[in-house]
Amino acid sequence: MRNGLYPKLAARGMRQNHRFFVPYLLALAGLTAAFYVMAALCADPGVLRMRGFAYVMVMMQIGMFVAGVLSTVLLLYINSFLMKQRKKELGLYNILGMGKGNIAQIQCWESLYTALVGIGGGLVLGVIFHKLATVALVSLLQFSIPFHSSFSLPAMGSTAVFFGLLLLLALALNLFRVRLSRPIELLHGGSVGEKEPRTRWLMAVIGVLSMGAGYFIAVVTKDPAVAMGLYFIAVLLVIVGTYCLFTAGSIALLKMLRKNKGFYYQTGHFIGISGMLYRMKRNAVGLANICILSTMVMVMISGTLALYLGQGEIIAAQYPANLNMTISFDPSQGQNPDLDGAKAVVERFCQGQNVPVTNLSAAEYLHFNVLANPATKRLEVGAQGENNDRRALYLLTAQGYAALTGGEAPSLQPGEAAVCGQLPAGFGPELTVQGIDGGREVGEPQSLTAVETLPEVEYFRTTFDMNEPLCLVVADRTVLDEFWALQRQALDNYAADPTAVLLVDLDCTNDQELALVDAWSDASISEGFFDGTGSWEFWRVDSRAEMAVDGYSMAGGFLFLGIVLGIVFLMATVLIIYYKQVSEGYEDQGRFEIMRKVGLSQREVKSSIRSQVLIVFFLPIAVAAVHILFDFNLVARMLTMFGVRSVMTVVLCTVGTLLAFLAVYAVVYLLTARTYYKIVR
Repeated sequence: MRNGLYPKLAARGMRQNHRFFVPYLLALAGLTAAFYVMAALCADPGVLRMRGFAYVMVMMQIGMFVAGVLSTVLLLYINSFLMKQRKKELGLYNILGMGKGNIAQIQCWESLYTALVGIGGGLVLGVIFHKLATVALVSLLQFSIPFHSSFSLPAMGSTAVFFGLLLLLALALNLFRVRLSRPIELLHGGSVGEKEPRTRWLMAVIGVLSMGAGYFIAVVTKDPAVAMGLYFIAVLLVIVGTYCLFTAGSIALLKMLRKNKGFYYQTGHFIGISGMLYRMKRNAVGLANICILSTMVMVMISGTLALYLGQGEIIAAQYPANLNMTISFDPSQGQNPDLDGAKAVVERFCQGQNVPVTNLSAAEYLHFNVLANPATKRLEVGAQGENNDRRALYLLTAQGYAALTGGEAPSLQPGEAAVCGQLPAGFGPELTVQGIDGGREVGEPQSLTAVETLPEVEYFRTTFDMNEPLCLVVADRTVLDEFWALQRQALDNYAADPTAVLLVDLDCTNDQELALVDAWSDASISEGFFDGTGSWEFWRVDSRAEMAVDGYSMAGGFLFLGIVLGIVFLMATVLIIYYKQVSEGYEDQGRFEIMRKVGLSQREVKSSIRSQVLIVFFLPIAVAAVHILFDFNLVARMLTMFGVRSVMTVVLCTVGTLLAFLAVYAVVYLLTARTYYKIVR
């Protein structure tokens, strides 16, 4: 044969099978573009020069790995589908005199065309989308990034090599299938008889138990640290349960309905149940994939969106002023800071940098962990117990409360306390703090009487402490010293030191604030800089602008990654749905033709088609919505470790993401169902 024949046959075959190849090429281009965007961001030298670059780099590297794994699975799945649909065509070539070597050459040309259009087009799209992605990333991070260019040769090379290897792997699998098959098998590949699916009760039971165990973990877990550790176990259990219930549980349920003679032997029920029985056998794994991918899309986008939207609240609460200067000291070493002298040093330095100070206040507090023992009704320092009973106890002076919240200082006497928020259940108004060392009581207990309730101090509420915060406002520094001595007896060298915080409000831009912090770091190492500030252990300076850079670098990177991977997962979901609909259309074409011939009206046939398609199509999204409902508690708990404690923010992000995804899913249904109906008719 002439060598020019093979390229023509390959091109003609792709045109004739455009219903299969066009989505494949679009998917390949989209996956290539997404992979290139993340690779280009990793390779951009401008990213390395920005503040918080590590967060963005890690996010993009994770995204490349996840996108690479998903691309491999998805492209091999589509390739397998294409080979199944083209068995007759390849068998006909063989019957007409082509050897397997000739067919292999046609497939090689098809792979070359696929690479040129899919990978080449994807790189062009990637260059365009990279520019849009950099604009979006700058907007999300809320600070400028010195991006180098939207054209990265290293990223293009690595992307082209990766997807080129994927297409070579797919080609090798195709050639292997053709080599092992016989012409008659290829010609009749789509006409093989189908047996009724067996009921796999063991798999159905495993599915129920796995799903129940995953849901149980998701609902009962309260501790954020435990939630982080158990999350992936719960996800794995739910994935196993989803596959088992879709493949075995659905068939078991349909067979149970079929045994009900009065229900089964009705026209609508008879056609629907018998048709669904074979549909679930053929498509159970695909439906489970759609369900799991849909859940991943919604969890990623809603979780990262809640983390991003919560950053403003976190930053405002943790940084009531532009600068938080934390001074820690150890009274056992005779240390005692002079806060008036510390304020003078800060004011003098800021004046030297031409940055006006608009307000300067101080707060003193003591922080250590206690066990809210439900048996003794005491707050025990050094005691062991359940994580749910542990509290991060903050003792704050009245003047410190006013400084941290901007409110009025409560009027308290020695021995009295104001509770910020709620006490543990069963505690109060008399509160006793007891030291415990090795199970025995040490030191004299300290008691306080709760005389009033105040709003929570968000400065403590949004810190990344694993334990629930409990804040008590006390009269003055003397009370802090008494409690420090108590916990020192119980914890010895592990005792917490008292802390003083200077809150410095400035009249400056974010860039000026960051420059001021850098200048402080350089100046503070000089001799005599801290003269007149008393004695202390360390002095740390935290900047609101710097926290915003770090916070939005992390949260913005997470959200950007969530959106990119969400689009990739959504693309995979749409493609699986499309190919499932096309495959079912060709398989059902003959079945519904038989229904017409045995006497069913056109209306009854259409009704049966519509009901089955609707059930099969919307079953995965319904199950995904249930997964999201049970997953909500775990996600909310884990987000508290990043400082997002507003449950309403998480609720709104979850509901909004679910509604948006349902809208997209409905559009996909309308488009793919139309293709299905055209084939069946």
